[in-house]
Amino acid sequence: MAINMPLTPALAVPGVNLGSYIQAVNHVAVLSAEEEKSLAERFFFEQDLDAARQLVLAHLRFVVHIARSYAGYGLPQADLIQEGNIGLMKAVKRFDPRMGVRLVSFAVHWIKAEIHEFVIKNWRIVKVATTKAQRKLFFNLRSMRKGHRLSSAEADAIAGDLNVTKSQVLEMEGRLASFDMAFDVGPDEEDDGVSHAPVHYLEDGRYDPARILEAEDHEDHEVSQLQEALAELDERSRDILSRRWLNEDEKATLHELAAEYGVSAERVRQIEKAAMDKIRKCLAA
Repeated sequence: MAINMPLTPALAVPGVNLGSYIQAVNHVAVLSAEEEKSLAERFFFEQDLDAARQLVLAHLRFVVHIARSYAGYGLPQADLIQEGNIGLMKAVKRFDPRMGVRLVSFAVHWIKAEIHEFVIKNWRIVKVATTKAQRKLFFNLRSMRKGHRLSSAEADAIAGDLNVTKSQVLEMEGRLASFDMAFDVGPDEEDDGVSHAPVHYLEDGRYDPARILEAEDHEDHEVSQLQEALAELDERSRDILSRRWLNEDEKATLHELAAEYGVSAERVRQIEKAAMDKIRKCLAA
């Protein structure tokens, strides 16, 4: 990763002493919205690694909270937390404070994505979760069933919704443990007196990692295509088009370019139109 943030010894490795680790992360102060925005802006605009480190430290408690909901898969809690921490650091790296959302709403997707991948790779009974649809079944079956026991009709409905067979639904149901996490927990169940139950925050579905990566890839592809198309233009056409449409500063007018090239404004407009038509053909190819 590009972020290299040394943590304090007590927060670095949850596997050394999980109880001490959890106690340590719960003693890190929760950031106010203003503090979080200030730190996020320092990292986003100035690449201030200390600001990124503070953002990570302040949200380690949320990773612990999310990791607990995967306790039913029989994997070490410390390993789940460690994987979630990787997702948190990836989220901090990509978080844009101009989005207008809190970091936890953005980061929860990345935290869960890392934990999901770890569970799939390491849980011994995951033999049917080899496709995207089966993975979806693995992580959604508990929430989709209406009671403690799955009826035949429910199995049929879930199979249709998740694009798997009924036998796969029933097999997964038989293998899954019965552990469930409450949507809202009582104050006695919180370690630090502050509730981090899901009821107190909502995920922002607009910032799913897969969508972000897909958008970034699409943008990179478009930029590459545009650069190739511009390279096909003659120098004058490329200059006119760039200064009319691509300059981030004040754009040149037709009359300014006409005076510079010693032609009429109408001629500049014609050159611009011809260049735009050629660009469109290159992009459509």
